[in-house]
Amino acid sequence: MRAVNFYVLVQQHKIESKTVGGLEITDNLDSDNRYLKATVISVGSQVKDLIEEKEVVYYDRHAGNSVDYEGEKYQVIKIGDIVLVE
Repeated sequence: MRAVNFYVLVQQHKIESKTVGGLEITDNLDSDNRYLKATVISVGSQVKDLIEEKEVVYYDRHAGNSVDYEGEKYQVIKIGDIVLVE
Protein backbone atom coordinates (compact mmCIF):
# COMPACT_ATOMS: atom_id res chain seq x y z
CA MET A 1 0.00 0.00 0.00
CA ARG A 2 1.37 3.43 -0.91
CA ALA A 3 0.21 7.05 -1.08
CA VAL A 4 -0.28 8.88 -4.40
CA ASN A 5 -0.09 12.49 -5.59
CA PHE A 6 -0.30 15.02 -2.71
CA TYR A 7 -1.22 12.46 -0.03
CA VAL A 8 0.80 11.03 2.84
CA LEU A 9 0.09 7.73 4.60
CA VAL A 10 0.89 7.87 8.33
CA GLN A 11 0.52 5.64 11.36
CA GLN A 12 -0.49 7.51 14.49
CA HIS A 13 1.56 7.07 17.66
CA LYS A 14 -0.25 5.68 20.67
CA ILE A 15 -1.46 8.45 22.99
CA GLU A 16 -0.37 7.79 26.54
CA SER A 17 -2.92 8.43 29.25
CA LYS A 18 -2.06 11.13 31.79
CA THR A 19 -2.64 11.12 35.52
CA VAL A 20 -3.62 14.40 37.17
CA GLY A 21 -4.23 14.37 40.91
CA GLY A 22 -4.91 10.64 40.87
CA LEU A 23 -7.43 10.87 38.00
CA GLU A 24 -6.62 9.26 34.68
CA ILE A 25 -7.15 11.55 31.69
CA THR A 26 -7.95 9.54 28.55
CA ASP A 27 -7.27 10.63 24.99
CA ASN A 28 -10.99 11.42 24.58
CA LEU A 29 -10.62 14.20 27.15
CA ASP A 30 -7.35 15.53 25.70
CA SER A 31 -9.04 18.02 23.38
CA ASP A 32 -6.49 20.76 24.16
CA ASN A 33 -4.01 19.03 21.87
CA ARG A 34 -4.96 19.92 18.30
CA TYR A 35 -2.10 18.03 16.62
CA LEU A 36 -1.34 14.32 16.59
CA LYS A 37 2.06 12.66 16.25
CA ALA A 38 2.60 10.00 13.56
CA THR A 39 5.25 8.15 11.58
CA VAL A 40 5.23 8.52 7.79
CA ILE A 41 4.67 5.18 6.05
CA SER A 42 4.43 6.33 2.42
CA VAL A 43 4.48 9.62 0.49
CA GLY A 44 2.87 10.50 -2.82
CA SER A 45 4.88 11.33 -5.94
CA GLN A 46 4.13 15.07 -5.70
CA VAL A 47 5.62 15.46 -2.19
CA LYS A 48 8.73 13.23 -2.28
CA ASP A 49 11.03 16.28 -2.09
CA LEU A 50 9.24 17.67 0.99
CA ILE A 51 8.98 14.69 3.30
CA GLU A 52 10.43 11.19 3.54
CA GLU A 53 9.24 7.83 4.80
CA LYS A 54 9.92 7.02 8.49
CA GLU A 55 9.98 10.71 9.50
CA VAL A 56 7.92 11.70 12.55
CA VAL A 57 5.33 14.40 11.83
CA TYR A 58 2.56 16.30 13.60
CA TYR A 59 -0.72 16.77 11.73
CA ASP A 60 -4.13 18.30 12.37
CA ARG A 61 -6.36 16.04 14.50
CA HIS A 62 -9.32 16.50 12.10
CA ALA A 63 -7.37 15.81 8.90
CA GLY A 64 -7.71 12.90 6.54
CA ASN A 65 -9.42 9.55 6.68
CA SER A 66 -8.73 6.30 8.52
CA VAL A 67 -7.80 3.14 6.62
CA ASP A 68 -7.62 -0.38 8.06
CA TYR A 69 -5.09 -2.52 6.21
CA GLU A 70 -3.98 -5.99 7.30
CA GLY A 71 -5.10 -5.40 10.87
CA GLU A 72 -3.31 -2.04 11.23
CA LYS A 73 -4.93 1.39 11.33
CA TYR A 74 -3.48 4.17 9.13
CA GLN A 75 -4.41 7.77 8.34
CA VAL A 76 -4.36 9.22 4.81
CA ILE A 77 -3.75 12.98 4.95
CA LYS A 78 -2.86 15.78 2.55
CA ILE A 79 0.61 17.28 2.76
CA GLY A 80 -0.94 20.62 3.75
CA ASP A 81 -2.26 19.10 7.00
CA ILE A 82 1.25 18.38 8.28
CA VAL A 83 2.47 21.22 10.49
CA LEU A 84 5.79 19.92 11.92
CA VAL A 85 8.49 17.39 11.02
CA GLU A 86 10.71 16.08 13.82
